[in-house]
Amino acid sequence: MMSLIIGLGVILVLFILYLIFRIGRLVGLVKGTKEKEHAGNDIHGFLFLLFCIVGLAVFAWYSYAHFDRYVLPVASEHGAITDHLFWITMAITVVAFGLISVVMFWFTYKYSYDENRKATFFPDSHKLEIIWTVIPAIVLALLIFRGLRAWNDITSPASEQAEVVELIGQQFAWTARYPGVKDKQLGDINYKLIDAVNEFGLDLTDKNTYDDFKALELHLPKGKEVHLMIRAKDVLHSVFLPHFRVKMDAVPGMYTNFKFTPTKSTEDMRAELGDPNFNYEMACTEICGKGHFSMRFLVVVEEPEAYEKWKAAQETWLKQNPDYLAKVPSALREVAMIKSGIPVESEAATAATAQTVSISN
Repeated sequence: MMSLIIGLGVILVLFILYLIFRIGRLVGLVKGTKEKEHAGNDIHGFLFLLFCIVGLAVFAWYSYAHFDRYVLPVASEHGAITDHLFWITMAITVVAFGLISVVMFWFTYKYSYDENRKATFFPDSHKLEIIWTVIPAIVLALLIFRGLRAWNDITSPASEQAEVVELIGQQFAWTARYPGVKDKQLGDINYKLIDAVNEFGLDLTDKNTYDDFKALELHLPKGKEVHLMIRAKDVLHSVFLPHFRVKMDAVPGMYTNFKFTPTKSTEDMRAELGDPNFNYEMACTEICGKGHFSMRFLVVVEEPEAYEKWKAAQETWLKQNPDYLAKVPSALREVAMIKSGIPVESEAATAATAQTVSISN
């Protein structure tokens, strides 16, 4: 509220100064005073200089006063590197912006029209052109190379010990798929198999699919590398986890990947912020349709022991949808029942179950 009041105050002051200037000109016209050529340049130069001083002062004050509102705490290892690169870039651009603003507005004031002064003809300077081309090029190249190194590390293959999670975006919701606790491998998918129930398109000829499970919250282990396998079912979406400095598009027809290591659990962040109701969230940052606003996904970061306990308590997708057992090859049906947690009474019972499901379908 205070920022709004100050901003309106600055605008009001500038507007009053403009009115004073306009009224002065109108009074001169009424009196019949003949304006000189380039009249008002001194006033314009002064207003330009005033605008520069006030604008930079408000910019500096607002950035300092509201720093905590637009800089979120970092909750991942690579997030610290990302923030470091961001603030280096910010420092360079702010310094350049400040210098350019001061020079531009000062020159406007200092060298306003003077009938007793003749401008110096200065067509070009190869030395100056080389300086202001080479220096920005070097600075930009250094920033790009450091950024590429960080990006290559983030998107490089994850370790074998990493927790693999598949994130699927669709209009207008997120779904997560986790591998089973025992095999720790996601099963194959086939987009042609997607239907109203098999939303992942699980290929039930692959044994690794039998213990995969679905989650409507993204659970992550603290202190362990996480490998996100991201895809979309319809249009472009975008995975955005601001506290972890994670942002990656979800593209139909292909996987995109992102790896990171959470460093603060949800409880850690609640204690740090003094907010017992705090929760991490994942959002979609691609404008994907009218329901884009609803694509919020709860994220829970837990200690490794609590995370493993949560995984062990989840029901497999096949157990939740036993009708799909009939689509498992008969030679693998008993394996599927065992891995998915469906009770296996006998080989005959297994065959009877499959036959019943087949008839009902």
